[in-house]
Amino acid sequence: MKPITAPVPGHLAMVPFVSVAHMMQLVNQRGIEKVLHELADMIEVDFKRWPEFDKSARVAAHSPDGVIELMPTADADNYGFKYVNGHPKNMKEGYQTVTAFGVLSSVANGYPILLAEMTVLTALRTAATSALVAKYLAPKGAKTMAMFGNGAQCEFQAIAFKTLVGIDTVRLFDIDLAATDKVARNLANSGLKVVKCHSGQEVVEGAEIITTCTADKQNATILTDNMVGSGVHINAIGGDCPGKTELHRDILLRSEIFVEYPPQTRIEGEIQQLGKNHPITELWRVMRDEIAAPRNPRQITLFDSVGFAIEDFSALRYIHACVGQGAPHELLDMLADPDDPRDLFGMLLRADA
Repeated sequence: MKPITAPVPGHLAMVPFVSVAHMMQLVNQRGIEKVLHELADMIEVDFKRWPEFDKSARVAAHSPDGVIELMPTADADNYGFKYVNGHPKNMKEGYQTVTAFGVLSSVANGYPILLAEMTVLTALRTAATSALVAKYLAPKGAKTMAMFGNGAQCEFQAIAFKTLVGIDTVRLFDIDLAATDKVARNLANSGLKVVKCHSGQEVVEGAEIITTCTADKQNATILTDNMVGSGVHINAIGGDCPGKTELHRDILLRSEIFVEYPPQTRIEGEIQQLGKNHPITELWRVMRDEIAAPRNPRQITLFDSVGFAIEDFSALRYIHACVGQGAPHELLDMLADPDDPRDLFGMLLRADA
C-alpha cells in the first residue's frame, strides 16, 4: 500500500481530511481485524527501513495536569507529525484522557497531503505495534493475555493480539469494575473468551502475555516481581512520561528489554528506573534480523513501549493510501495558493472584490 506523494490531482491547494466520523466509517467498512493487519504490515515495513528516517524524541510540554506532545519524523518522501495530549484527570471531568491529530506532508514541496484525526488511529496503531512486536517476542503458541487497565486502549489490544498473535482468552483487571464490565460487553462478540478478575494476582494466572495499560501520571507498581513467572512476554504500554512507571524494578532486571527509540524510552519508559548503561535492544534491529529474537523459553521479554513517531508516520501513510483508494474523507481549503505565487496580497484584494 503506497501513499500518494503529492496533493490530490485537480485540488493542488486542497488537503484531504479524515475526521473522526470518516475514521470510524473506514474501520467499519474495512473491518477492524483487516485494518489492524494492514497497519501492522505498514509499521513493520517502516521499522525495517529505520535508518532512512529523521528521528528525535518527542517535544513535550509537561504540567501538573498532564502532557502535550509533538511527535515528528520524516523520510525522503514524506514528513509527518502527531499532536497528542495525555491528561489522566480528564476522565473524571468528562473528557478523553488522550486525544490526537496528525499531518502528513510532501517533502518535495512542503504541502500537507493529509490531515487526520488520530485519537482512534493512535489506539489502532498502538495495538497493531504491540501485537506486531509480540509476534517476534512472545512465547510461540501463546493463547492467554492478561490486561491490567481496562480503559480506552483495552479492546483494541485484545483484538490485535487475537488477530495477529492468535490468543483466544483475555483476562481483565481494573480497580474500576465498571471499566472491566465495559470491556466484557464490547468484546462479547469478538470470538475471545473474556475472564473478569478481581486482583492483580488473579489476572496473571495462566497468562503467557501480560499487558499493562494504566493512565495515572505517577510511579505506581501494578506488577510486582513475584507475579511474573519465567517465559512471559510483558507488553508495557502504559508508562509514557517521566515519573510514570508500572513495573517493579526487579522485573526489569530479570527481563530482556526491547524498545523503540532509546533516547525517548530512557526518559519516559519503564527503563527510566535503570542506569543509562543497562542493556536494551532496539526492535528495528530484531525486525531486520540484525539481532536474533530470544530463543530461551524461560526468558522474560519486555516491550517497554512509549510510542514513537515512526509508528504514527506509518499510520498516517496507511490512511493516506486508503484515501487514495477512495476511503471516506473531505477536502479542506487549508493552503493559500494564488495563481501567481508572488501575489498573495493581490489574491486577498481580488477576494474582496
